[in-house]
Amino acid sequence: QVQLVESGGGFAEAGGSLRLTCAASVTDFTIDFMKWYRQAPGKQRELVAGISRGGDKTYADAVKGRVFVSLDSAKTTMYLQMNSLNSEDTATYYCNARGARSGPGRIPRPGDFWGQGTQVTVSS
Repeated sequence: QVQLVESGGGFAEAGGSLRLTCAASVTDFTIDFMKWYRQAPGKQRELVAGISRGGDKTYADAVKGRVFVSLDSAKTTMYLQMNSLNSEDTATYYCNARGARSGPGRIPRPGDFWGQGTQVTVSS
């Protein structure tokens, strides 16, 4: 129903910027919420930012003011603009989408999907 592919990760210098992209391929499904999570080796996966279909945004305290999440007009592509990067931002970043099955003749059914992740490595 939903396939998520993250991209935009890579290497960056401390203080630099990266923009991550999560592209969703959707079939008979409506995404209501999309979120970015990250996980460093040996650490628990944590929420970075999220955005609802209506545009409501949430951010982890560690990234407030320097990280911004957005959706495209179709509400199937989520971006994460990351500025003022530091070594604590080094992690694998995962895209998550939550919503419900939809379309003509379809009975709504909730669903939760994850991408495979994109690696972000910040020097220093």
